[in-house]
Amino acid sequence: MSHLKILLFIHKFCCAILNKFIILFFNNYKNTRILHQSKNFIIIDKTYDLKINSNNKKEQTIQTFMKEKLPLLASNHLHHEYYFVHRLDYSTSGVMCIPIHKEACQVVSKVIQQRLCKKYYVALVRGYLSSNLLDLNFSIGRDVTVQEIEKMCASDVNGRGARTLIITLEQGLFDNYPATKVLVRPITGRRHQIRVHCSHIGHTIVGDYTYSNRKDVKPNRMYLHSLRLVIPNKIEDINVETDDPFTEEHISQWKPSTKYYNLSEAFEKIDDWFLNNA
Repeated sequence: MSHLKILLFIHKFCCAILNKFIILFFNNYKNTRILHQSKNFIIIDKTYDLKINSNNKKEQTIQTFMKEKLPLLASNHLHHEYYFVHRLDYSTSGVMCIPIHKEACQVVSKVIQQRLCKKYYVALVRGYLSSNLLDLNFSIGRDVTVQEIEKMCASDVNGRGARTLIITLEQGLFDNYPATKVLVRPITGRRHQIRVHCSHIGHTIVGDYTYSNRKDVKPNRMYLHSLRLVIPNKIEDINVETDDPFTEEHISQWKPSTKYYNLSEAFEKIDDWFLNNA
């Protein structure tokens, strides 16, 4: 074997070892998990700082996670191989529904369009809210003052109607600064809706680099999590919830001082508000 062939072999071997090392220690979706699997739906708990899909096939995404875990469900007829009927931001973690077949996708799409789908998020926001329950109605549109990234803003000019309900769960300190833990139910589904509405009222989500005007850089993540997803439909009703990841047991920086509602109370209260103020 020539010296060149030996060097090429060593190079390929080292690259293979390096790739395995990267996958083992730098796996962006190592905390992503499948919560529910049936003949109709896959429900996952997405980790934060992970894209849904990418044109870069080598980048780890929910698409590559699905391809690794459930390769037989991938379809060559779909641009991104799976039915991504709704999405979570790169920085947002939590529950996400992926229909397995076309009929399931159509059914879920219709439920979402008719606003019969109920999404609940838990978040840590900066400061203390003025009320324990907020009903926010601000149109959301593209922030034309920012060109380098896609950023939205509360705007009546070319904006689309958006409504978000927020209820206070706890107040306390995050890293010694005032913060509030909230349950959020977006009634509409605009891009970055929760982040924009929270920022608009002066309570940006902890760790939201974009909507804090790049000031909130210290936290290791943005503290917004899709906690529960309810999708009533004729094929298979979905009602899936994760554990709350933003408890003081999970986050050393979070020190709650006043507790208002537990999650079951908050779900009931926020749903009652919506029904009585639809």
